[in-house]
Amino acid sequence: MAQERTWWKEAVVYQIYPRSFYDADGDGIGDLQGIIEKLDYVADLGVDVIWLNPVYDSPQRDNGYDISDYRSIDETFGDMDTWRRLLDEIHARDMRLVMDLVVNHTSVDHEWFQRSRRGDPEYEDFYHWRDTDDGRPPNNWDSFFGGSAWEHDAVRDEQYLHLYDTSQPDLNWANEDVREAVYEIVDWWFQQGIDGFRMDVINLLSKAEGLPDGDPDSEWVGSEHFVDGPELLDYLVELEERVLSNYDGLTVGEMPQLTVEQARTYAGGDGPLDLAFHFQHTKLDYGADGRWSVGEWDLTELKAITDRWQTGLADDGWNALYWENHDQPRVVSRYGDPDEYRRESATMLGTFVLTLRGTPFVYQGQELGMTNAPFPTIEDLRDVDAINHARELMAERDCEYDAVRSIVEYRTRDNARTPMQWADDDHAGFTDGEPWIDANPNYPTVNVERERADPDSVLSYYRELIDLRSSTPTLIYGEFRDLLPDDRQVYAYERRHEDDRVVVVLNTSGSAASVELPVGVPEACLLSNYDGSPTDLSDATFRPYEAAVYRV
Repeated sequence: MAQERTWWKEAVVYQIYPRSFYDADGDGIGDLQGIIEKLDYVADLGVDVIWLNPVYDSPQRDNGYDISDYRSIDETFGDMDTWRRLLDEIHARDMRLVMDLVVNHTSVDHEWFQRSRRGDPEYEDFYHWRDTDDGRPPNNWDSFFGGSAWEHDAVRDEQYLHLYDTSQPDLNWANEDVREAVYEIVDWWFQQGIDGFRMDVINLLSKAEGLPDGDPDSEWVGSEHFVDGPELLDYLVELEERVLSNYDGLTVGEMPQLTVEQARTYAGGDGPLDLAFHFQHTKLDYGADGRWSVGEWDLTELKAITDRWQTGLADDGWNALYWENHDQPRVVSRYGDPDEYRRESATMLGTFVLTLRGTPFVYQGQELGMTNAPFPTIEDLRDVDAINHARELMAERDCEYDAVRSIVEYRTRDNARTPMQWADDDHAGFTDGEPWIDANPNYPTVNVERERADPDSVLSYYRELIDLRSSTPTLIYGEFRDLLPDDRQVYAYERRHEDDRVVVVLNTSGSAASVELPVGVPEACLLSNYDGSPTDLSDATFRPYEAAVYRV
């Protein structure tokens, strides 16, 4: 079944984390004016859409995902006039702007919560409040950031639900007034001229009636009662009917624990959304103790996940493709080699995400091959999630930070949030002031200025790769077929569209790998991260982390 053509299927999305992108006013924090000044760089990559992390008014306890006013820009980043200039400049470069919609929760500083905690009749049921006689949590649900998902509020003398930080109370979507207020916000932003929304943890909106206890042995205790809840589809359909259907915008939902079947429901041809982010491939390197442990990853597991999603959404739905975002450590440090083969592994991993069927998302600095950073002390961390879990690990093991440093450094979201590395200048050319978080010390060798001048750099390769993807319909709409499903070293797959056939070969390891593919001599090598890639695929050896794209 042929896929309907749409602009967002053919687009490449570039994600900007404003706080860490570029600081134009010297206060150490990235801002909207800084993004404006670097838009030509983004446009030169060849991308079509910019996804902007939250810039709304916020006390910034979770870097903007705790919103206190949805219709205002936080002064840290600028103001509405600057935001409108940014939108105009993006559109002038023939790109589109997708904003971040965070409506599972608000900040405790939001007017809704302040009025709710005071018992204002209009807002008293905007959040999940419970009163317990003994002061214990109403159920055993965990916060994703650690500890109980319940916090006592002294003003109301009740406990409120927060699936994330204590400063982020969950909205009660069962309340029709909450939904109406959210729909008005979504419509207001579309009226401002934006081109879509990425929707934060959107499949957590619906909670099971009665908020029952969860399985105490599950990875996220309580999640069976708030992930993909009973009314979620109704809420999203209502949002689509009331607002989204009125605009030609892109909607992509972040959905923890998402399955292919659920993705077809929410983002299939008849679903309320266009795309959905899943996380299955981001857990390959989890250890026996889950997220805060590290294990060896297996290529065949990645292949199984990829095949499940590529084939599962082939006729109904469309994949959202990514390695990195503001919540994920750097992919080169996870699934590549950040030392000996940084360039090769970064380009190989980029080739993977930009040659699959779906809409690719590239996170700032990914196109440079940026790596994880050191965080020698707990004071160097800024990520509330990492800080909370570091303290939990230290308490569990009765140890100091040094004993848990390696896992915290590997997993912290701060790895994605160190400043964008623009040049071999102080603080990586990010700011003239003191940065809110230290730059990765490898910025003298990994930076835009250096890579822009090098035709063999990761940046130069990404530009070629994005151009190839954008100009090759087979890489967008072509069918997917894994050619070596059991090989633990090489990932080889075919993309076929009409009479065109493209084969992608990726050596995912740090040693040479031999393959025998039923392809013979390709018509042409369209792109490779090495000079002189093999020309006969029936008996070929690929060098460490070699990536090649062939027309056959």
